Amino acid sequence: MKNIKKAAALKYDKGYEAPIVTAAGMGYIADKIIEKAEENDVPVVYNKELAELLSNVDVGEYIPSELYEAVAKIIVYVMDADKNKK
Repeated sequence: MKNIKKAAALKYDKGYEAPIVTAAGMGYIADKIIEKAEENDVPVVYNKELAELLSNVDVGEYIPSELYEAVAKIIVYVMDADKNKK
């Protein structure tokens, strides 16, 4: 079976119960999610397995608790990258 690119965008602010999926899709939509992130200087983390799981979460929903640890590592990575950029 052909590998189809998948992507998901997350949002997390203080006070949130968990990160929220703000966009998810595959193929052309995944390309557009990544393109918009790059255009807006939003960090992109490539993780095929996590993208697969997150693309199954409905947009506007919190991520499932099973993904908290994996997503927390990404949030820490992004926060560190932001600090180093400044």
